[in-house]
Amino acid sequence: MRKVTSKDEFKSAFESTKREALKSFANDEVYLEKFIESPKHIEVQVIADKHGNYRHVFERECSIQRRHQKIIEEAPSSFVDSITRDKITAAAIQAAKACGYFNAGTIEFLMDSKKEFYFLEMNTRIQVEHPVTELISGIDLVKEQISIAAGNIISFSQNDIRINGYALECRIYAEDPENSFLPSTGKILLYKEPNGIGVRVDSGFAADSEISIYYDPMIAKLICWDRDRSNAICRMNRALDEFQIAGITTNKKFLNYILNTDEFASGNYDINFIDNLNYTSLLSDKSSKNNDEYEIAASVLAALKKSNRKSSIKKSASEASNKWWEQKYE
Repeated sequence: MRKVTSKDEFKSAFESTKREALKSFANDEVYLEKFIESPKHIEVQVIADKHGNYRHVFERECSIQRRHQKIIEEAPSSFVDSITRDKITAAAIQAAKACGYFNAGTIEFLMDSKKEFYFLEMNTRIQVEHPVTELISGIDLVKEQISIAAGNIISFSQNDIRINGYALECRIYAEDPENSFLPSTGKILLYKEPNGIGVRVDSGFAADSEISIYYDPMIAKLICWDRDRSNAICRMNRALDEFQIAGITTNKKFLNYILNTDEFASGNYDINFIDNLNYTSLLSDKSSKNNDEYEIAASVLAALKKSNRKSSIKKSASEASNKWWEQKYE
């Protein structure tokens, strides 16, 4: 792929892309498409049965990504207004109908700053992030999927469902964000999930589970729901703090950090958010400042200990002297 920003760049980019395509795929055909500057990743949950019924279950925001891998998902999107929602869900239904699709699926789009959206791809399966949709709609998508596969019609009409509250999902990965996201392997020594109203955990791991190098680093999905976005974020922060995992390194602190940035709080972020965050540098700066503070604190502590030691010596000498006189004249 080549990004072309001017007419002068086009010829060389076109020719080099054709050469690469021929070398990699034995076919030098290429196509052009519009480059979307700093887009959001918005997807629509659709579901259809074998009887020609189609429904959408609103949209999800999946713009917090690293290397095109989703990390935090939200439903609904704080960026999508009701008019845009009607347009993008209608487009998703049309796409599903166009290919005669049935069962659960997801139509993914890129959306620019003007809320114009562009088709990206269709995932013909249940998505990792489907729990946020379940929590705001009350629809059990997996149960619905199985029912449709058995030949039944969809159990709800489009008018039956409404957006209720707000939900977020954080993917808990066995990796070290402070060390270039290096995968973390080994045995989980402690695993205690958070709980409470509006908190859900989907996971297949427990204490003594082994994290190997052969599989995806995701070990759990933490999902939180509340009546609005700000409260859902607060609940997620609390749940992340209460999620206890020892024996391996996880991205929990990194997730907390993202949730507490001004950009995330305002919803003003796009798919480049993590790339622009430069988290490792921020940690380095913070560590440097902390080291200065630690050095000052250590100096103060050393001085106090030295002072206390002198006082203790004088006191001990005084006590010894008193005892000596007491012993002498006893």
